[in-house]
Amino acid sequence: MFRDKYQKGYLSILYSCGPSPLELWSTHVENGYIRRVTDNEINSLALEVAGTNVSTTYIYTPKDRKDVLGIELCFLIMVVKNMKKYFTFEVTILDDKKMHRRFRVSNFQSATKIRPFSTSMPMGLSGGWNQIQFNLAEFCKKIYGSNYIETTRMQVHANCRIRRIYFADRLYQEDELPDEYKISGLLRKCIREDQQKQKKRSSKGSLGHPSNRSQTSFADQEEVELLSTIVSESAEKDQTPEEQTKLEIDIPAPEYDETDNLSTERESVNRYEIVEQQHQSELSFGGSQEDSKINEF
Repeated sequence: MFRDKYQKGYLSILYSCGPSPLELWSTHVENGYIRRVTDNEINSLALEVAGTNVSTTYIYTPKDRKDVLGIELCFLIMVVKNMKKYFTFEVTILDDKKMHRRFRVSNFQSATKIRPFSTSMPMGLSGGWNQIQFNLAEFCKKIYGSNYIETTRMQVHANCRIRRIYFADRLYQEDELPDEYKISGLLRKCIREDQQKQKKRSSKGSLGHPSNRSQTSFADQEEVELLSTIVSESAEKDQTPEEQTKLEIDIPAPEYDETDNLSTERESVNRYEIVEQQHQSELSFGGSQEDSKINEF
């Protein structure tokens, strides 16, 4: 898809506020939904992927499973919201050994599992909006001892809200990015709006009840608590790219673990592992599966 296109700087493949956010994507929905919603924390549109089972509701690109993305930029950046539910995503790459390697990242695993063609690793998310930075070249080198060539496929499963997904040739400072790529700017704007609303409420209360100072003090206290909560959740977004949350795992000894202990996983995780084993060849080299229409989008 992008092999013949100029790739420099950053390349966006999903933007929730665009006219067609899923233009490059196809969907699979079962016992869930994929739709665009207004997120109250940033007061802006976000794409929500939700389902009762992470393995049955997801978006994927390219739409044609025989096609490839062909993105050479090695940094994957995802701006997503933690919904405090199971969440996972997959990235399939091609290395200089002409092998397809698939990285599966989830918040319900506790250990890293390395196999010849796929690696599963845990991920921790803070509350609210997060910016995930994934250095594909570094992970490919550490785990498989090979060099990253390009990203061929990507799949994002329930449950999350997505603001943007893009690739970059390096980690950019916030002042180097356009406004629509920044999540911290939206959070600060919402803080200012909430502050103005609280001041208006306080001023109206003081005019209506000039002698009741306790009510005004209580309103001011609520305002401080609200703002401190929002600031604490957005503090990470104000850090430099080097300080922001990155996917960092402890790579075990390079002994491939071919067995999966499915008995210790919950029902949805069990089903996901089974689907992963059945479709591992299909995800790497293409296959056939009916595309589901987007639900409630």
